Amino acid sequence: MSNSQPYDVVIIGSGAGGATLAYALADTGKDILILERGERLPQEHENWDPEALFEEDRYGTDETWRDKDGEPFSPSTYYRVGGNTKVYGAALMRMREEEFGEIEHHDGVSPAWPIGYDRLAPYYRQAERLYHVHGEAGADPTEPPREADFPYPSVPHDDRVERLARDLTGLGRQPFPLPMGVRLNEDEDADGPFLLRELYKAMGHEAFDGYPDLTGLKADAETICLKPALTRDNVTLRTGAYAERIETDPSGHEATSVVIRTDEGTERLEGDVIVSSCGAINSAALLLRSVGDEHPNGLANRSDQVGRNYMAHNNAAMLALSKEKNPTRFQKTLGLNDFYFSGDEVDYPLGHIQMLGKSNAVQLSTEAPSITPDMALDTMANHALDFWLTTEDLPDPNNRVRVEDGEIQLHYTPNNTEPHERLKGKLKDMLGDIGCQDRLIPCSFYLGKDIPLAGVAHQVGTCRMGTDPDASVLDVHCKAHDLDNLYVVDGSFFPSNAGVNPALTIMANALRVGDHLRDRL
Repeated sequence: MSNSQPYDVVIIGSGAGGATLAYALADTGKDILILERGERLPQEHENWDPEALFEEDRYGTDETWRDKDGEPFSPSTYYRVGGNTKVYGAALMRMREEEFGEIEHHDGVSPAWPIGYDRLAPYYRQAERLYHVHGEAGADPTEPPREADFPYPSVPHDDRVERLARDLTGLGRQPFPLPMGVRLNEDEDADGPFLLRELYKAMGHEAFDGYPDLTGLKADAETICLKPALTRDNVTLRTGAYAERIETDPSGHEATSVVIRTDEGTERLEGDVIVSSCGAINSAALLLRSVGDEHPNGLANRSDQVGRNYMAHNNAAMLALSKEKNPTRFQKTLGLNDFYFSGDEVDYPLGHIQMLGKSNAVQLSTEAPSITPDMALDTMANHALDFWLTTEDLPDPNNRVRVEDGEIQLHYTPNNTEPHERLKGKLKDMLGDIGCQDRLIPCSFYLGKDIPLAGVAHQVGTCRMGTDPDASVLDVHCKAHDLDNLYVVDGSFFPSNAGVNPALTIMANALRVGDHLRDRL
């Protein structure tokens, strides 16, 4: 085990939180080290090959976790430079203003955050510009207050999605352009062609949701933040560096080093400030592995809250069969929040509906019986309208991450599922009026086969922030209550999960913590 000169900042993880924080600190001149356990995802033709991704799982992990009963499963997660943003769908939405306070749900109360929407609003704005978010202010009826319009105009609908929007409006609903982190073209010319759509048309199928990006037009964390940060001499990236534990000084009040494992062996890297951004599950596991005399239950775990209150949303990918063909080649342009805070007959939140990337026959074949004719799969794919439904799950201290014999155990029992079923019912009830057959087909290839446990893309909550050190892990700056210089900037800090993808909130919060650290440094 070797020692090195200390870095000013060591960031563990290069996804939405870690990469954005590195970008925010890059121009300080401070020595910044980013540790990533994975390697860069290669740019190759398999990036857009559905067989390579959905049948062979070419870029996913072969790691095995265990559920609460000790049964093994394969998590749907990616250890790559840029983290899960390399394959995410880039729907980047702000949390609603109301969600920073308490909200009554069917199964209980979603707790208030220790900061209000006003604290994050300016950083949401920065994150939207940084990650090229296209949208239309005022179109979403639940949208929080905005200080200005979106930095980029909304992604235009293809014809079939435009007709869907008109049909929904005719039903008295309020569909809106989905905020998307994607560059329409290399020059961001509002009147220029949408290059991805043109490429997908030429290729014959869409390759966005669940696919890496061959073009650099998807706003992932590596493309947007890491690449420009690494042009500076003071920023270093180490790949293939698995963080085993974080060490402290004898008092236990200051984190001093990260012990990493590489192909060459074990190494200790010192840092004045250490930041964990491994994802909510792996950050909790890292802290739990980091036991010591002053932290016998794991680092920053005096409250016994590390790993607890894991949330991942009640998610569902649902396919509707359009009565007319759907030749759309970029489908993820429409959202619907009419049931976000209540249903027509209930006063509790149901959740969010949006379009998914256009499915194809290869994806559908991963779930169909092996005897299903290719022609039937082609017909389904040609008529598919793909939807993603998200309902908030609630923090439960028994839904937690544990480490047993060095292996991650994910204990999770779904909650608040009744509103999710009602949300599915709302969509199903509209099918006849939006030109579809009267059935919804569940599709799990976006999430992983072991649903809901393996679908960890929206993981949050395992090191929640708060003002009470006995009931939370982090303070309002995402610094551990128990240590002077340890921060967590992935989705671990969420006290509640809201009902939208957490990515933009993670990015905005990383920019907020970046400002705090700039002052500290």
